[in-house]
Amino acid sequence: MLPYARIPAVAEIPNMPVKIRSFAKRDAEVCKRLYKEGPISGKLAKNDTGLDIDDIAGAYMNSPDNHFWVAESPEGQVVGMIGVQQHQSGEGEIRRLRVRHDLRGRGVGSQLLEVAIKFCKEKQHLKVILDTAMDPQPALKLFDKAHFRLSRTRVLGDKTLCYFYLDLYTADTVRKPK
Repeated sequence: MLPYARIPAVAEIPNMPVKIRSFAKRDAEVCKRLYKEGPISGKLAKNDTGLDIDDIAGAYMNSPDNHFWVAESPEGQVVGMIGVQQHQSGEGEIRRLRVRHDLRGRGVGSQLLEVAIKFCKEKQHLKVILDTAMDPQPALKLFDKAHFRLSRTRVLGDKTLCYFYLDLYTADTVRKPK
């Protein structure tokens, strides 16, 4: 019997080093392509207009409580993106998490998510929310790894949407009764 080359499991693929930086106008076209390529969780929802992607600067960069980042490869290519918007006081919503299809499973999404959560902590949000379609599993694993909890699901057309939250307060930041 001939020995076969061992195929590495996804966990054994090394993380891709990326530089996470703030969105710049020069990134607009590649962000539109990433948006159309689809979220980590699957295809775009039928009701997703993408208006924020048509004007990222206006939707994310004109308020101190909102922000948008891109992940840049060592070669200078934008390979991922993520945004945070505040719609309610004390709550940040993570939006538009995308990683180029051929680079998924390399830690880019985790690095983007980490930056977005850090931003929410700096803005003193008590909670971070996000939603995603149910399929496939990699997005769910990513959110679980970042300690997000599933709050509810809902069927929208042919998709099951999952709503997640992450509480950012800890025991030492919550006031104890006297």
